[in-house]
Amino acid sequence: MSSDAETSGALARLAALLREQGGLMATLVAAQAPEPGADGPAQTVAAGPRARAARQEYELLVETIYEGYLLHYGVPRVLAPPEADLGLLAGDRLYALGLARLVVLGDTEAVAELADTITLSALAQAAGEQALAGAVWQAGARAVGWGSSPAHRRAKELAFAGAPEALDAMRTSAGDAPTSP
Repeated sequence: MSSDAETSGALARLAALLREQGGLMATLVAAQAPEPGADGPAQTVAAGPRARAARQEYELLVETIYEGYLLHYGVPRVLAPPEADLGLLAGDRLYALGLARLVVLGDTEAVAELADTITLSALAQAAGEQALAGAVWQAGARAVGWGSSPAHRRAKELAFAGAPEALDAMRTSAGDAPTSP
């Protein structure tokens, strides 16, 4: 996996991208540089064999999508919207921006996987199941970077159904030995 400096680099690239694009999103970029953190979903994806040909792009686009998620449900690292409603709109914009970058790469399997990750984590958050939402992101990142597995597909079925065993299944899926696509 990548180091804290590389994680910070991906967040700095996201901030620079949003500033370059201008408009409202540029005005929401936090004045202070993002703090490096622990490896997250973007670094998991970038470390996988499916991202080999474009590691930095995968890392950036997943950071973009994950920042959108954090604007909805957590503490964002790159943007600092002055009000919650603006944060939700910015989060939606980041989801779209990240998925559009993934479409350019032609990775429709990853588009579908990240769309499921966004949906399942939102359902988990709405049900008050933060642990499940976190496990969904870990397992989704593993599937994007390393390829899906029968265990992962089953975990998603359980999560979509709201089954009580979804959390354990998703954690198992996230920890599965990597498989090549």
